[in-house]
Amino acid sequence: MEGKHLVFLTILLLESICSNVSAIPNEDKQALLDFLGNVSLSRPLNWNKDSSVCRSWTGVKCNNDQSRVVALQLPGVGIKGRIPPNTLSRLSALQMLSLRLNSISGSLPSDFSKLKNLTGLHLQSNNFSGPLPSDWSVWPNLTFVNLSNNKFSGSIPPSISSLTYLAALDLANNSLSGEIPDLNLPKLQMLDLSNNDLAGRVPRSLQRFPSQTFVGNSVSFEVEALPPTLPAKPPSAGPPKKASKLSKTARLGIITGGCVLGAMAIALFMIMFCSSGGIKRRVLLKSQKQAASQNKREVAESQEKDNKIVFFEGCNYAFDLEDLLRASAEVLGKGLFGASYKAALEDATTMVVKRLKEVGAGRKEFEQQMEMVGRIRHENVAQLRAYFCSKDEKLLVYDFFREGSVSALLHGKLLVHDHHAFSFPSMFLKEVTCFQAPDANAGVLWTGKLA
Repeated sequence: MEGKHLVFLTILLLESICSNVSAIPNEDKQALLDFLGNVSLSRPLNWNKDSSVCRSWTGVKCNNDQSRVVALQLPGVGIKGRIPPNTLSRLSALQMLSLRLNSISGSLPSDFSKLKNLTGLHLQSNNFSGPLPSDWSVWPNLTFVNLSNNKFSGSIPPSISSLTYLAALDLANNSLSGEIPDLNLPKLQMLDLSNNDLAGRVPRSLQRFPSQTFVGNSVSFEVEALPPTLPAKPPSAGPPKKASKLSKTARLGIITGGCVLGAMAIALFMIMFCSSGGIKRRVLLKSQKQAASQNKREVAESQEKDNKIVFFEGCNYAFDLEDLLRASAEVLGKGLFGASYKAALEDATTMVVKRLKEVGAGRKEFEQQMEMVGRIRHENVAQLRAYFCSKDEKLLVYDFFREGSVSALLHGKLLVHDHHAFSFPSMFLKEVTCFQAPDANAGVLWTGKLA
């Protein structure tokens, strides 16, 4: 009897081991490693072949049973060059792909057609070029598409109308040309086609969007009118007039001469107009349009630069200002220079964000000071991981330490660590390591030893 139980337990153990082994997404892991090995990055990622792709790799998210990679989010990590073929396209279960705010060039890989489960495609603010894919029906589940601020050219493919779940489409600040196709997408809520080279009439199905959607193009909202009908010939009134004394030949000569002289005058006027002011005016209008488009692009690029978070070397965080604004926040403390928050991103990454206030330093001076602080390396000082600087906002990003704050320890408050509660009266406190400072005047996170 005991032997049967032993055999049964052995079988269960083997099944458990086999299921765990099969749950590891080895093929997806190798595809990501092949991608990483063929691109250059401005800062390293913590992608190691010996670590768990689902639990520790930055920007990678797996499904519930951790058998497949379903999301890849690497905004602003400094990826340069083209996307290597036969790498990301092997992630056949991928649903979310976000590579925005990088320096990726080349055309959109043709093998992306294998990613049939995509629901979100975010490739804005890169250097992509060439035409858009002609057949969009290969991604039937696409809901969000953002390809703005690139160098895509050619026409907008009519096959986008096959994306019945599409809710947002952003193609602004590219070099797309031609007419806008009739995209009859009832679920489309956000559309931006501004600052391209599009022309013609805006389709009736898209005229529900505001005019800012199409600004920077040569499009109109006019509806093609029906040809006018000829008026009926009015009835003649009164007795017939007496015949003219001029013969028919004379009248015909006068009419013909008048028409010839009129045509010559019109032709002469047109020649003079085209040779002087007409051409100049058209050239001026064209140059003004090009200058306005260039200014809009420069403003957009400047805004993108202002919205970038600066990461320091050795930081494995992968997020941008959009992600940070969507994060849940919890106040940790307040000081003279601002408040500190515990921020949790959508991918469960947790960090401390200090929001500075009343900083008198200019942008250049602030960046120089942050570069100095970012180079500090000491066992008792929490390292500055990243910062954000704009006209209205200045943020500092640190690691979050779950052991509590120095203030709580000094004042003998309850400290929760690993789900166990301990009370630390200050009189017995001998050493404090890796704890959050109580947001003191300097606003620096630190660790220290107390005698």
